[in-house]
Amino acid sequence: MNKPEIDFIEGPAPETLVITDLIEGDGATAVAGGQVEVHYVGVDFETGEQFDASWDRGSTITFPLNGLIAGWQEGIPGMKVGGRRQLVIPPALAYGEAGSGHRLGGRTLVFVIDLVDVG
Repeated sequence: MNKPEIDFIEGPAPETLVITDLIEGDGATAVAGGQVEVHYVGVDFETGEQFDASWDRGSTITFPLNGLIAGWQEGIPGMKVGGRRQLVIPPALAYGEAGSGHRLGGRTLVFVIDLVDVG
């Protein structure tokens, strides 16, 4: 797969996690608290500006789900290897409300995640 383009989403930011499967995988299933290997792109919901992408670093990233933001912990389990999923994550499930001290605090985030492997 190639780096995904994330289309600008019209309308107000959602207040709850929105999960959309763009490509259904057919491999092993990611489980809550498990380890995942992913490629991803993250953009700001309001501006559409990219703030991070593993694709730009040229390699996937592997980590345990329980170490990630709540939106990933809730949005990745059930995904299958080979799949591509879009998560729209409100601030409460990302980096907290504005003033949290994180540069993305108060922002609704959009991630497109490719599940490469599970461990």
